[in-house]
Amino acid sequence: MRLPSVLVLLIAPFAGAQQDAAEARPHRLLTRWAAEVSQDLPWPEYPRPQLVRDEWSNLNGRWDYAIRAKDAPRPDEWDGEILVPFCVESTLSGVTRTVGPDQRLWYRRSFTAPASSDGRRVLLHFGAVDWECRVWVNGTEVGTHRGGYDAFFFDVADALREGANSIVVSVWDPTDAGFQPRGKQVRKPGGIWYTAVTGIWQTVWLESVPAAHIANLRFATDPALGTVRIDADVTSKDGLVVHARASAGGRPLATGHAPAGQPILLEIEGARPWSPDDPFLYDLELTLVAEGGAELDRVTSYIGLRSIELAKDDAGVLRLFLNGAPLFQYGLLDQGWWPDGLYTAPTDEALRYDLEVTRRLGFNLARKHVKVEPQRWYTWCDRLGILVWQDMPSGDAYIGDDAPDIERSAESARAYERELRAMIDGLQGHPSIVMWVPYNEGWGQWDTERIAALVREWDPTRLVNSASGWTDRGVGDVFDLHRYPGPAMPPLEETRAAVLGEFGGLGLPLPGHTWRDEGSWGYRSFATREELGAAYLALLGRLEPLVWRGLAAAVYTQTTDVEIEVNGALTYDRAVLKLPAESAAAARRLYAPPPRIRTLAPTSATSEVTWRYTTEAPTGPWTTPDYDDSTWSVGPGGFGEPSTPGSAVGTTWKTNDIWLRRELDLASTEGEIRLLLHHDEDVEVYLNGVLAVRLGGYVTSYELVPVAREAAASLHAGSNALAIHCHQTAGGQYVDAGLVELRAR
Repeated sequence: MRLPSVLVLLIAPFAGAQQDAAEARPHRLLTRWAAEVSQDLPWPEYPRPQLVRDEWSNLNGRWDYAIRAKDAPRPDEWDGEILVPFCVESTLSGVTRTVGPDQRLWYRRSFTAPASSDGRRVLLHFGAVDWECRVWVNGTEVGTHRGGYDAFFFDVADALREGANSIVVSVWDPTDAGFQPRGKQVRKPGGIWYTAVTGIWQTVWLESVPAAHIANLRFATDPALGTVRIDADVTSKDGLVVHARASAGGRPLATGHAPAGQPILLEIEGARPWSPDDPFLYDLELTLVAEGGAELDRVTSYIGLRSIELAKDDAGVLRLFLNGAPLFQYGLLDQGWWPDGLYTAPTDEALRYDLEVTRRLGFNLARKHVKVEPQRWYTWCDRLGILVWQDMPSGDAYIGDDAPDIERSAESARAYERELRAMIDGLQGHPSIVMWVPYNEGWGQWDTERIAALVREWDPTRLVNSASGWTDRGVGDVFDLHRYPGPAMPPLEETRAAVLGEFGGLGLPLPGHTWRDEGSWGYRSFATREELGAAYLALLGRLEPLVWRGLAAAVYTQTTDVEIEVNGALTYDRAVLKLPAESAAAARRLYAPPPRIRTLAPTSATSEVTWRYTTEAPTGPWTTPDYDDSTWSVGPGGFGEPSTPGSAVGTTWKTNDIWLRRELDLASTEGEIRLLLHHDEDVEVYLNGVLAVRLGGYVTSYELVPVAREAAASLHAGSNALAIHCHQTAGGQYVDAGLVELRAR
């Protein structure tokens, strides 16, 4: 997501900002789910839905915490209690303090260990800790981890004792003072940069496993053939066999087995593909069996059969194909921030809610923006039928539009590749994820061509968007453009699909639902929900013709307001849906086959068109067919300055206002009427005296614009009147229009 140029100068990325740890200002803005957060066991749900075991225990809840100097020893006294898994800066943590790069955050809690007889192991899991952590159990250091977004675990069986046990965790997070992936976290938030997140921000849990157990699952599916390849990572392979069974509604459909370490192939007869319209998931059960038939381990999971690829449609245009058919992907830029929990949603219901609204508004895609969510978020996408483009969280230095890739230190390079690989490996099983996005707008962009190839090597089952935004290097599967408010599309290519990775950003602050009372912003701001809704629907009207021309996907900014950004479909507290009820129907039009387009009245860009015009305000009903315009001047369209982008000037116009009239001789019309309109700046267009459209601002090319229903209904066989008023204030100026009819194929 990109800032307007003025804001970039004011708040861009704070690379040298300094801030001491202190009391962070508590924000009063809460979601309705904040009241439902358990103070004893928040987030009680099983955290790993694609690899489920019965024997586990949740360690979320109240822990002791302390903030000390980075190099200080483990504290003997603690500052208070923190509610895990909410980060220390958040309201829901109960702390709301910041931690500087020169400080360290400490945690402590006691627990009762699960039984570890018969050689069983006990794994201590962390969903995510930002950024570098060390862990001790009963005073024994059990491991160190770097990476703010990936799940990890330590085998703590040998450090446990009967009865009470203790865990101590220390965390160091340099935020924007370091090179590590951090997404939009900064120490001095503002604009498109948000509050820092330090420490534990996902579930902490214990799991009892046999010494030989299934550690990870990877899937590759082919819905056309009904096949599923399962690669099960097993901690011990000697003489062991993995059995797999796929079922639906409790009915077994396919079984298979293979020696541990070798793939299992299942064939499902009449397989039902996973798609946004039918997000069907098969249940999966796997058992690890020893020689002689003794069962050692059992896990459950699920699979969705879907394919994603680039292919040409019937018109020879490269599109994104899901399950062998073209599907336009239209989504929301999903930041995943919460006013009360920051990186962590208050509850699982809250996490699901954003996705349910996404579907309700007609979107089939979420672009998870420079953040990695808990596994349960992706499972909800799998269940609700939401495609996902997954960004890699950004870090290190940022570059501008035309700058070369950054140079990373060896340590930064290792950290980036390790965390990128961990993200891909950790999320590989989710059918909803269809595209990896290693870079956004030049943030941390490094060695682009090699990284894109590396991502494809690690996961050949998905597409690669090598650079979303303006720093395109000509590699990957898509050419991704950002344009605010847009829409726009990159040029069509033979080897990459054209996508609009970000557009929109229409802003509306609603009092009582903002992070701050003043200082909010959007890429283009409005005063009422009605104004915002009309502008959003107009954007979709301009997006639709781009889809017909070959645009394969578009992402609207954004799901919710975030801190001082107010360009969300929802307010930051999720209390108000700002987009109109008509949004879903308008979005669904994007998924339909391109219509047949018949020109009813050409524009001056393609034909010599004569208009009546005046630069003096007319009197009387000048928009109606019977109006006498014989005293007006006559000239060829379009009207304006030749330097105006996208113009086809036939008559120079330099005054502030111009009024135009043109007679249209029409046969009968049966399809949907659209204007083909270019305007710079404000314009009103009438058909037979009925207002067809009123638009502010300017565009840089001819766009198909929906016409008011009453205006379209006024058209009839024979003579009709097209009348226009355009008002200009500064810069380029131009106006011209034609009329087309759309008919469904």
